[in-house]
Amino acid sequence: MKILLVCAGGMSTSMLMKKMEKYWSERGMTLTIQAVGLSEYKDMYQEFEIIMVGPQVSYRLQEIKENTQLPTAAIPSFDYAIGNCENILSLAEKLYQEK
Repeated sequence: MKILLVCAGGMSTSMLMKKMEKYWSERGMTLTIQAVGLSEYKDMYQEFEIIMVGPQVSYRLQEIKENTQLPTAAIPSFDYAIGNCENILSLAEKLYQEK
């Protein structure tokens, strides 16, 4: 699965990205994931299968969907804040089924 994480500047999603990589790895799953800011996603979305956005930029969700035509969802605030990888994985799998 190839996931592009989008947040305001890419910093908070970078921390989440590292936690997700570890979680997937411990379960023997293959994951390609990259964290970027809003200003960067248009330059690289073609390399990914789904997009997940941080809650702080969820107001741009529809715009990102329209610009990329990829399955896209906002990560729920609580899951994002605590890095609940189990719930985030569940959301990612649901999005992946939409592609």
